[in-house]
Amino acid sequence: MTACSSTGGKPDSSGGGMNAGTADTPRFTVAMITHGPPGDTFWDLIRKGAETAAAKDNIDLKYSSELEAPNQANLVQNALDSDVDAMAVTLAKPEALAPNVTKATDAGLPVVAFNAGIDAWKAMGAKSFFGQDEQVSGEAAGQRLKQEGAKKVVCVIQDQGNVALESRCAGVKAGMSGGGVVETLNVNGTDMPSVQSTIAAKLQEDPSVDHIITLGAPIALTAVKSADNAGSDAKIATFDTNAALVTAIKDGSVQWAVDQQPFLQGYLAIDSLWLYLNNRNVIGGGLPTLTGPAFIDKSNIDAIADYAEKGTR
Repeated sequence: MTACSSTGGKPDSSGGGMNAGTADTPRFTVAMITHGPPGDTFWDLIRKGAETAAAKDNIDLKYSSELEAPNQANLVQNALDSDVDAMAVTLAKPEALAPNVTKATDAGLPVVAFNAGIDAWKAMGAKSFFGQDEQVSGEAAGQRLKQEGAKKVVCVIQDQGNVALESRCAGVKAGMSGGGVVETLNVNGTDMPSVQSTIAAKLQEDPSVDHIITLGAPIALTAVKSADNAGSDAKIATFDTNAALVTAIKDGSVQWAVDQQPFLQGYLAIDSLWLYLNNRNVIGGGLPTLTGPAFIDKSNIDAIADYAEKGTR
């Protein structure tokens, strides 16, 4: 059902998802193109959501991913050249993607954006956007940190230049305004040993850091190890979830997570294109369809733990 990711990924369906039957509608081919690095649990959730919708909607889903923006732009061009019927794309680095995405929409190809690019999708001619407002979610996280008494926060960015991640940290800083200091720390999110040592070095260098906020669950779990290695009492919070994070929240090694429902983003992106191809429906009325943010902590982790274990939350 899916094509192999150009950066590795899984050659076939990533499994899991839900079974909702199959639509009795014409079979269409839809390309999904993301900036997710291979093996990242967040992107596994997005892909499962897309695969679930594709199976239900009789869609031939062609999934591919490239972390580097020029390579992702090439995937957009390749999809256009292969005469797919529609396209779903993330816009983490909009300037690099804009020429090819606009070329696709100008050619009449239905395109939706999701996850990243909430300020850029309409200018490229995309029909809908599915995701969270990263500035708003960042501000919510910053306000919570402020309420919890944080004084020195380090916001860890695992993909420098990614507009969604940059907006999150900017939002954290805005939400913390008047309550403490927020610094950003850039790490290479594709090299976890480097992430661990970089965060540990920062904590050793500055013992006044009392909170680390990461922008992805794998980075949060690595930051827990960094704090242990540095002998730091800094508390860890994060954006985004995975199954392993459930245990970390339950045992208190991670305080909370901001959830944007990645499975839902992937699902809605594909399902919305099925609706457009079969009935010319457009979701959102020209406004983004928000899938978050919401907080997951000890008070509600049990409500989603089983779904996280199944790989859909």
